[in-house]
Amino acid sequence: VQLVESGGGLVQAGGSLRLSCAASGIIFSINDMGWYRQAPGKQRELVARITSGGSTNYADSVKGRFTISRDNAKNTVYLQMNSLKPEDTALYYCNAGLPWSTIDYWGQGTQVTVSS
Repeated sequence: VQLVESGGGLVQAGGSLRLSCAASGIIFSINDMGWYRQAPGKQRELVARITSGGSTNYADSVKGRFTISRDNAKNTVYLQMNSLKPEDTALYYCNAGLPWSTIDYWGQGTQVTVSS
């Protein structure tokens, strides 16, 4: 199983980035997919999640600014991040898991840095 994130970078506050996570080795369409982030000295936290059926949920801190979506034909999940804030700075990880299983998979992470 491979989850490969891309799209991170350095952006000024108020700017936008779109993260992508390309999955292989799993039946993508039946997996719930998520984006998590971890800032230095902090625990990893959920940013957004999308089920196999397309239902979404978001951390309160990103609601209205971030949008998660998936393209099952491309085995890819996206995170559109708008109105970025310095507190969004973190390493962003992609996650995949079947809803009935305790086994899940992680990507290597992509760095997002928002300057003030």
